[in-house]
Amino acid sequence: MIAVTMMKCACESCKCVVSIADAIKENDQYYCCQACANGHVKGKGCGHNDCRCG
Repeated sequence: MIAVTMMKCACESCKCVVSIADAIKENDQYYCCQACANGHVKGKGCGHNDCRCG
């Protein structure tokens, strides 16, 4: 059996891969940051390198 420890952020436009242990969990989905989990209120992106979500 293989345990999944990393996955893509649940934000559709985000390119980040996040550790499940460190992710923000909202509605049974995993996000890299609160901005992604909140749906990019006021257009705020995640701010991670090479990612332009938001």
